[in-house]
Amino acid sequence: MSGKLYNVGKIVNTHGIRGELKVVSQTDFPEERFGKGSRLVLIDPNNEANEQRVSVQGSRSHKNVYILKLTGYDNINEVLPYKGWLIKVSDEDRKPLEKGEYYYNQIIGCLVVTDEGEELGSISEILAPGANHVWVVERAKGKPVLLPVIDDVVLDVDVEAKRVRVHLMEGLID
Repeated sequence: MSGKLYNVGKIVNTHGIRGELKVVSQTDFPEERFGKGSRLVLIDPNNEANEQRVSVQGSRSHKNVYILKLTGYDNINEVLPYKGWLIKVSDEDRKPLEKGEYYYNQIIGCLVVTDEGEELGSISEILAPGANHVWVVERAKGKPVLLPVIDDVVLDVDVEAKRVRVHLMEGLID
């Protein structure tokens, strides 16, 4: 595997004694990323050169985390050193998206412009609080704007130009 790596989760703890890991998902596609046979890269956040290529044997959703079982890791002592490590996926292991779907890294950094031509700022973060995502737009002056990712607000996304055109509904900016 080569190429760029993208964050898909973080190992926050072990689970049980059979080598399972608790993972906080940082992806829109956890069923795909943590699905059986998925190839992942574990990265030590303190030394990014220290990485481990792994394959997923199985996973399940549990409360707000995923329980991940890696192929070849069968007891707690084998997975304990990976606590706190990041989970990434290589560019070649990402699948093409449908029209209107975007990877986080394609959206973060995009300039947000209103339908009236006013530049709001750049998207700095993506939140997933419930029914729809929320894009956090950092502004040069004032508090960040929280944009709900719904058809009434997001009018056009051009990932090539790193530009998003939006309609500001009443009350989005105070």
